[in-house]
Amino acid sequence: MDMKYPIGTFQFNDEITSSIKDVWINEIENFPRLLRETVKDLVDEQLDTAYRSGGWTVRQVIHHLADSHMNAYVRFKLALTEENPVIKPYNETKWAELSDYRLPIDTSLALLETLHNRWTNLLNSLTPADLDKKFIHPDSGEVSVGKNIGMYAWHGRHHLAQISSLCNRKGW
Repeated sequence: MDMKYPIGTFQFNDEITSSIKDVWINEIENFPRLLRETVKDLVDEQLDTAYRSGGWTVRQVIHHLADSHMNAYVRFKLALTEENPVIKPYNETKWAELSDYRLPIDTSLALLETLHNRWTNLLNSLTPADLDKKFIHPDSGEVSVGKNIGMYAWHGRHHLAQISSLCNRKGW
C-alpha cells in the first residue's frame, strides 16, 4: 500500500453530474464526524506518531485539515463572488511547524465541525452555473468550483485513510 496516498490521487473526468456532486458534498458534510470517531481514543503519544516515515504526525495532519479546509472555504467564496480571482497559496510545510500545530486536537476537530456545517450549507445552495465558476491557483491554474468540491471530498478521505492505515498497522 502507498502510505502517502493510501486511496490514490484525486481523479476527475471533467463531468460533474448532480449525483456525483451530492456524494461529494455528503462526504464533506460527514468528514468531521468520521475524523473525530477515528481519533477519539488516541493518546498524545499516538497523536505524535507520524503516519509514515518522513510524514506528518497524526496531530499535524488534523491541524493541517483545519487550515486547508478553512482556505478552501474562503476560495469557494471568492470564486462565487468574484470574477476568476487569483487565490493566495500557503506553505503547508511551514504552517505545520508553527506552535498551533502542537495544540490539543480538539481545537481543530471543533473548528472542522463548525466550518463544515457552514461549508455544506454553502455547497448545497450552489446552482449549476455556480459549479462552473473558477478561481486561479498560481501553481495549478484554473480550478472550477465543481472540481474543487471533488478535490476536498477526496482530501478528507485521503487524510482519514492515512490516519486509519496507521492505526491499523499499529493495532490501535
